[in-house]
Amino acid sequence: MSNTFSQQRVAIVGGTSGIGLAVAQRVVKQGGQVHVGGRSPQRLAAALEQLGPAATGATVDSSDADSLARFFAPLPAIDHLFTPGASYSVAPFGSEDVAQVESPFRQKFWPQYWAVHHALAKLSPSGSVVLMSGGAGARPLPGVASYAACNSAIEGLGRALAIDLAPRRVNTVSPGTIDSPLWRGRPAAAREAAYAGFAAISTLGRVGTVEEVADAVVFLMGNGFMSGTTLFADGGYTLR
Repeated sequence: MSNTFSQQRVAIVGGTSGIGLAVAQRVVKQGGQVHVGGRSPQRLAAALEQLGPAATGATVDSSDADSLARFFAPLPAIDHLFTPGASYSVAPFGSEDVAQVESPFRQKFWPQYWAVHHALAKLSPSGSVVLMSGGAGARPLPGVASYAACNSAIEGLGRALAIDLAPRRVNTVSPGTIDSPLWRGRPAAAREAAYAGFAAISTLGRVGTVEEVADAVVFLMGNGFMSGTTLFADGGYTLR
């Protein structure tokens, strides 16, 4: 496994922290090159320093199609694309706040759609794409209707693109609640309540780790017979 990504380049939109950065670390460790992007110049600089000379990167706003186009423009070619970058809010079905209700689609679905669109000209015919959905798409909880629908839509997009872009492979990873920098940045009481709530409704009885999801993503990139699949890295959440 040490040279799985030898002579390959992986582009990661949202690769400067969390799951995206963990995937980038695995690619570099396994002999590959990465091109990472995120909104924060400071996080980008820290990620590039950590990843070393096998990494390049640029700031990118994944909700802006033109910014995505600029992100991919300098690359000669890529072998894999991963699109975990998203920043959205969640609102219940009864909310009148249009921006908040539509946020999951505007900030999570369409950014991944356009990322694949702008990466396609650079993506190897034998390459792959891994999209990011979430467990709520398969098992919605109360109060997250548009968010759940967005995740289901991303999984549907993955299946459709697996047909449209063949022989390139397209898969989706669907995490449960993950102990990530995103959650660690939230108030401790809210974080611990969310972790306990997820643990109570998953078969493994705990939240996941960034490393566990990153391993699932690397598997989807490396397995040449996986396409059109959603892989649930969710601790059995969708089974309960």
